[in-house]
Amino acid sequence: MPVPVIGSILKNVVENRGGGDPIYEDIYGIQVAELRKLLRKSINTEFGKAHHFDEILRADDADIIRVYQEKVPVFDYNTMFKAWWHRSLKGDANITWPGKIKYFALSSGTSEASSKYIPVTQDMVKQIRKTSIRQALSLAHYDLPKEFYTKGALMLGGSTHLDYNGVYYEGDLSGINTGKLPFWFQRFYYPGRKISREKDWNKKLDEIVRKAKDWDIGAIVGVPAWLQILLERIIEHYDLTTIHDIWPHLSIYVHGGVAFQPYKAGFEKLLDHPLIYMETYLASEGFIALQTRPNVESMQLIADHGLFLEFVPFNNDNFDEEGNVKSNPVSVPLHEVEEGEVYGLLLSTCSGAWRYLIGDTVKFTDKDRCEIQITGRTKHFLSLCGEHLSQENMNMAVQLLEEQLELEVREFSVAGIKHDSMFAHRWFIGTDKDIDPEVVKKQLDENLKALNDDYKTERIAAIKDVSVELLPTAAFYDWMEAKGKTGGQHKFPRVLKQAQLEEWNEFIKNYRKK
Repeated sequence: MPVPVIGSILKNVVENRGGGDPIYEDIYGIQVAELRKLLRKSINTEFGKAHHFDEILRADDADIIRVYQEKVPVFDYNTMFKAWWHRSLKGDANITWPGKIKYFALSSGTSEASSKYIPVTQDMVKQIRKTSIRQALSLAHYDLPKEFYTKGALMLGGSTHLDYNGVYYEGDLSGINTGKLPFWFQRFYYPGRKISREKDWNKKLDEIVRKAKDWDIGAIVGVPAWLQILLERIIEHYDLTTIHDIWPHLSIYVHGGVAFQPYKAGFEKLLDHPLIYMETYLASEGFIALQTRPNVESMQLIADHGLFLEFVPFNNDNFDEEGNVKSNPVSVPLHEVEEGEVYGLLLSTCSGAWRYLIGDTVKFTDKDRCEIQITGRTKHFLSLCGEHLSQENMNMAVQLLEEQLELEVREFSVAGIKHDSMFAHRWFIGTDKDIDPEVVKKQLDENLKALNDDYKTERIAAIKDVSVELLPTAAFYDWMEAKGKTGGQHKFPRVLKQAQLEEWNEFIKNYRKK
């Protein structure tokens, strides 16, 4: 079927089926129904037997969430893997989800050295596909011309090549999902199967740059840092002014994985006209939320398909100073959350995750619509002495810094260190502008004081020094490459803990000698 015909059909489907953003009328009933589905399907698994899913299911709707929370403890990746998922990795069946797990997504979340093995079941593939269709339907809210639906979508992710060891396939989540794309979508998908399989990140970028002139791209999808690098390379290679010189119909950027604000100013310099930005929350553990309407900076949770959601207030009662969840934390179901509060997110999923702390923190912007913003990571905050500096604070402070000093800051990180008997913050700012670090330090410090009262107080009492080291943007990406963490969903950590800080300091020392 010709692409224009398929595009016309897609447009009609989008317009006739509505906006893809359900208003959850009975969120309690919806989530109870999802919990029951998950429990019923897993009742005969080893996990289900050990945690008495049969007893939980006998509870009535008014009580089932409380009983579930009593019977099943909270897990993070390490506890879930050591107790259960390692058995699935060996090929054992019916561990935390029925049957054998055929696919494992490799995920590190940040530039940590070791990879996590996240099970991806056929039910989860269906969950991601169904949510992706919902995202497509949300385009009905946007004023897009008919021609848009005939243009290509460039999806910049990790390698779609999956390694098979005789027991299971492992690789990037995008590789697992791309292999299961509907046949009709493959006509729109770029860079295509061959280039997508390339494991060498730089070779992949080279091939995309070489082929870019042959494609008519309407939408781009990927992590901001790596996608910006790609667009810059295309512009340089073809001696263009903006990316629209080669892709005039580019209209939408679908991003996720990291806050877009620090990248936005530099990204928009590559454009001739504005794009529609759509944020997604697609993790290795599932498709958790997506932006369903324009002119909002929030995403709607997927509450009615494959996920049961709980929220742990992100405070000292529930998390230690390193961001690790404590035993028996307080958690609230979706219908009891409060707007503006910061929570750690617990998932129970159709991939066999149970009360699983994914590691992200979120806050609700619209409780009725179940809309959230990601505020950071449970372990990517800084509170040496009660300053409670969140990743959200950091992103906003850097965004203000860019505007105030006409800087472009693509990457940054901060570490907390001892300073005599007190403490200090050490910032690493990636910028290619020649500017006095003291000017940057002073403005950054003032921004953080304005954004965070606890920080302002502790700057007087306990944080005795703030230092800023300016580095070329390339230094951050070179470090990622040295650790084998280029491309795909890999992100530079916003907060450097002790071991990472030591590695980073050594790298920077050698980098400056070059």
